[in-house]
Amino acid sequence: MTVPFPRTRNSSLGYDVAEVDDFLMKARQAYDERKAEAAGEVLTAEVVRTTAFSMQKGGYYPPAVDAALERLEDAFALRERDRAYQAVGDAAWYEQTREKAGEILARLERPDREKFSGAGFLRVGYHQKDVDAFADQLVEYFRAGAPVSVSDVRTAVFRSRRGGYSETQVDAVLDAVVDVMLAVR
Repeated sequence: MTVPFPRTRNSSLGYDVAEVDDFLMKARQAYDERKAEAAGEVLTAEVVRTTAFSMQKGGYYPPAVDAALERLEDAFALRERDRAYQAVGDAAWYEQTREKAGEILARLERPDREKFSGAGFLRVGYHQKDVDAFADQLVEYFRAGAPVSVSDVRTAVFRSRRGGYSETQVDAVLDAVVDVMLAVR
C-alpha cells in the first residue's frame, strides 16, 4: 500500500491520517457522480475549501495535503461551473458571477478601515492595514485584470491586531473572491 502524502516526524504535528484518508475516499466517490448521488453525499468546491483536519504527531505533512486540496477544489469548481452552464446557460452564469463580483467589489472599495466590521476593542482580528492593502490589489484585479492568482487569495496572511477586522468576515469575502476567480477561469 502506498502512502498518498509524506508524513511528519513522530515528534512533529501533521494532519490526522485517518481523517485525510476518509475525506479523500469520499472525494473520489463524489467525483464518480453515481456513487455520490446514491450515497446522498454532495461535495462542492466550497466544502473542499473549508475542510479542516485535526492534528496528530506523525501525521500527513500539511503543505502537501493543502496543495492536493487546492487541486481538488479546482476540479470540483470546474465541474460546478460546467453544470451551471448546462442548467442556466453561459449568459446567465456569467451574469450571476458578474453580480457576485460586483458585490465583492462594492465591499472592497469602501474607505480604508471601513471595509469590514471590527473584531471588537478587546478581541484580536486581522490588521486593517494589511487587509486594506490586499483589498486594493483585489480591486485592481476586478477593475483592470491585475495579476492576482487564486493561490494568492488562498494563501493571504494578515498580521493580528487587537480591534482589527473581523477574521470571519474577511475570510468569507476571500472565499467569495476565490469562487468568482474559479468561475471565470
